[in-house]
Amino acid sequence: METETLTIETHPARSDVDFLDDQINAYNLATTGIPFGGLLACFVRDEAGQIVAGIYGWTWGDCCEIKSLWVHADWRRQRYGTRLLQVAEQEAARRGCAQIVLSTHSFQAPEFYRKRGYEVVGSVEGYPREHQSIYLRKSLERLTHGRP
Repeated sequence: METETLTIETHPARSDVDFLDDQINAYNLATTGIPFGGLLACFVRDEAGQIVAGIYGWTWGDCCEIKSLWVHADWRRQRYGTRLLQVAEQEAARRGCAQIVLSTHSFQAPEFYRKRGYEVVGSVEGYPREHQSIYLRKSLERLTHGRP
């Protein structure tokens, strides 16, 4: 078998990246036998219909992973982030999730999450340089047992 030249793509097609994600997800589902719980997203739009805040993630195997939570700079400090996180937590609990996991960077929002009951479960120093990547978790046990 002849080795082909491998080329780094700095602007891969979204469809190619989605293909890789789909293949990994298919493997994970087939290997674990745990069905996908579904995507989870909520958006705040301005009067023109533009997204000014949003949250995105998924549920799988009694767990919710938040991949993105963003609020436009002009809309911050108005509790949109808190409200989006609460809606996601409630939906995850409704789906039977026992926990939520997410990551942030030291220069982003670790205190925001800590104040809302998330605990740091790990970190990577120097990612990116002079900063940290921080991994957090929150138990949803109270929500899944019918208590607010």
